[in-house]
Amino acid sequence: MIDKELLDILACPVCKTEIRLEQEKIVCAKCGRRYPIRDDIPVMLVEEAELKEEAPKEEAG
Repeated sequence: MIDKELLDILACPVCKTEIRLEQEKIVCAKCGRRYPIRDDIPVMLVEEAELKEEAPKEEAG
């Protein structure tokens, strides 16, 4: 489990905004990148992040 004090000082390395804990990922409140947690250690590397899934685009027709 990630310590609350650690979560309070972490920020997204891309957009420097606050993060939140969702299940087993750390999620950026602004850009939506999801960073993994391995062995109770947040892996805040941009290349390890998953991008927020975008809503499917509707086709004009």
